[in-house]
Amino acid sequence: MRAVLTRVRSASVTIDGHVNGSIGRGFLILLGVGPNDTERECRYLAEKALGLRVFEDENGKMNLGLDAVHGQVLVVSQFTLYGNCRKGRRPSFTNAANPELGNALYEKFLDICAELGYPPQHGEFGADMQVESVNDGPVTLILDTDQLMAEPRRS
Repeated sequence: MRAVLTRVRSASVTIDGHVNGSIGRGFLILLGVGPNDTERECRYLAEKALGLRVFEDENGKMNLGLDAVHGQVLVVSQFTLYGNCRKGRRPSFTNAANPELGNALYEKFLDICAELGYPPQHGEFGADMQVESVNDGPVTLILDTDQLMAEPRRS
């Protein structure tokens, strides 16, 4: 699974002219699912993302997590995170999960976020969405379970 996580002051997703989800301070998470992803990757990525400490403390250091700032979460499905641009000028999306798996793990990710105490606002899988955000910092991180889960854990 892949996610682009942005620290935001506010963010929203609109579908067919109606705001489907909006948040104040927190994380906008664009989420992509790969063909070999499972609930294991889904849980790992949710826990990793929601546990990041990237909000500034009283000393200006990125040391605070979502809980400390009463942050919110907006999750938007984004299969194009698996786009392959190596050949030609038009990306190939064959590295993305099929829609059934993609939707199932997207919904599972939303469930896990809620389970962890951050019921997310969200888009709609497969919909044409307009996403707006006021980036804070900007702070933007790329999380990829293929890389994160392959690294040895530090104590």
